Amino acid sequence: MTDDKKTTHFGYQTVDEDQKAGMVHGVFTNVASKYDIMNDVMSMGIHRVWKDAMMDWLAPRPGQKLLDVAGGTGDVAFRFLNRAPGAHATVCDMTEGMLIEGRKRAEAEQMAASLEWVVGDAMALPFDDNSFDVYTISFGIRNVTRIADALAEAYRVLKPGGRIMVLEFSQIPNDMMQKVYDLYSFNIIPRMGQVIANDRDSYQYLVESIRRFPDQETFAGMIRTAGFEQVKYRNLTMGIAALHSGWKI
Repeated sequence: MTDDKKTTHFGYQTVDEDQKAGMVHGVFTNVASKYDIMNDVMSMGIHRVWKDAMMDWLAPRPGQKLLDVAGGTGDVAFRFLNRAPGAHATVCDMTEGMLIEGRKRAEAEQMAASLEWVVGDAMALPFDDNSFDVYTISFGIRNVTRIADALAEAYRVLKPGGRIMVLEFSQIPNDMMQKVYDLYSFNIIPRMGQVIANDRDSYQYLVESIRRFPDQETFAGMIRTAGFEQVKYRNLTMGIAALHSGWKI
């Protein structure tokens, strides 16, 4: 009798597909209360600039409906609502602890009438077809078990004319710079995770997950395969991160 279970990666480990979601959930439950600090550590504080660059390219418009997936602490949703009067944002995350942290923030209280917080899976979104004008996911898609399924779901829930924008850690095109960055990532970030959150293992996974994520051209191809058109990307900080954009036409 053969074992026909599908496998995927969890950082550098190979695991059964049906195990990964629970393992990722464990990581983000562990780091939820320190998530914003974690992003500061992993990006050397530049993630805030990257998210502002995301909004500049996205150019939110009044009255739009945003779905921000894996957006637990609300960073992207708050930025979107600040730029688009009368807009509405739905924050969807599979980790309830992350949503709880987001709801605690002062911005969440100020924007409560324009915000919804939903526990849900990026690969099986609990929303109707053609429901949103904009779909965003920041530093979350690399943690999804089947990225193609998540992109297909993004396409499904967007209205015709809707836009996807993905912000994710990526690959530096310069090999020497990539090696320097890897030295920093693998040697410093897990130690910082131990000091800041008393959790080395979660940070080790997050570093490994960045290196396993497809490069910019490969990921752009995956977005096109999901049905999106006018797919483009922009490197941020030499390619440490990248913004990907596509349209449902």
